[in-house]
Amino acid sequence: MQKVYSVGQINSYIRDMFDQDFVLSRIGIRGEVSNCKYHTSGHIYFSLKDESGSLACVMFAGARKGLAFRLNNGQQVIVRGSISVYERSGTYQLYASEIQPDGAGLLYERYLALKQELEDMGMFAAEYKQPLPFYVRRLGVVTAPTGAAIRDIINVSTRRNPWIQIILYPALVQGQGAAESVARGIWMLDQAGVDVMIVGRGGGSIEDLWAFNEEIVARAIFACRTPVISAVGHETDTTISDFVADLRAPTPSAAAELAVMDVRELLGQIQLYQEQMQRAMGYRLEEYRQKLLRSQMRLTHASPGQRLNADRQHLMELESRLQERMQANLREKRHRTGIYIEKLRGLSPLDKLAAGYGFVTGENGARVYSTGQVRQGDLLTIYVSDGRITARAEEVVPEGKME
Repeated sequence: MQKVYSVGQINSYIRDMFDQDFVLSRIGIRGEVSNCKYHTSGHIYFSLKDESGSLACVMFAGARKGLAFRLNNGQQVIVRGSISVYERSGTYQLYASEIQPDGAGLLYERYLALKQELEDMGMFAAEYKQPLPFYVRRLGVVTAPTGAAIRDIINVSTRRNPWIQIILYPALVQGQGAAESVARGIWMLDQAGVDVMIVGRGGGSIEDLWAFNEEIVARAIFACRTPVISAVGHETDTTISDFVADLRAPTPSAAAELAVMDVRELLGQIQLYQEQMQRAMGYRLEEYRQKLLRSQMRLTHASPGQRLNADRQHLMELESRLQERMQANLREKRHRTGIYIEKLRGLSPLDKLAAGYGFVTGENGARVYSTGQVRQGDLLTIYVSDGRITARAEEVVPEGKME
């Protein structure tokens, strides 16, 4: 009985056959580009066709590093890669690893060889890249004196900064002697002392742009003391000068945007800094004002005059308290003196005599307190309030014998 296979098995089997074929694994095909689509993932899908048929092709994003131009419909190209089967759809296609324009194969090979040589020498290294100055006053441009490139650079630069000085070296950018002319322009503008230099031209074929793939131009850029922006062709065009330059711009207009500061933006930043500085100065002045007030208060408290006034006030308060205490003591003493006067007044003999009492003394002058001190016939002296009376005791009767 005949064996039955699945679709996936057949597609896998056919893919293995393609992959094992030496010719199909390393092949170069010439044709016209059609149905070209750049996917958002970075992959390029297109077809190669000629008068007898067409072939589906894909170049994955990882292989685009070697693509030195933008792929467009109608271009005659040579595509190198491998042919294999896409199992999901059961179709075969060319997986491109390198694409070059047809008719420019030798130039492209020279381009790749020189690029590799200069890269091995370190001329593309990041440590040799110079930063662009913040504000450019003199802009040097090496390009053709006519054409869209110089017009775009002038328009963009003067729009961003009306005071920019642009120094143009009118170089040949295409044909015989172009590379030497560009290199000479780089050297002369470097000697002129411009702030930044733009070297480039508008788009074209690989032959048109070849002057910027020459070693003399690459070495002139590398030796230049002025920061160089390479702006050759369109966004997808890549030349050796792009790798050597301090910065690559996709177009001449973009190079002017990168080189020339927008004065309006700069003035806005200056205004912002001025406002920030004024606020900072206001805060600092207020801080110093508060410090001055505190220092003034401390100085006022520490001054001799203030200290004397404080001491004088303190003495006055002590004097006032002393006077109040003295008055209080005087009132207390006066009150006590009155009490003592009243007590003495109650004990005074004169007051007793004035009340009808008398004071009796014996013959010896001693005061008579009791009947035991007197005998019958003794001579007694009786003191009254207005004088004295002398008398003789006729009878002495003790208290217990009185009737």
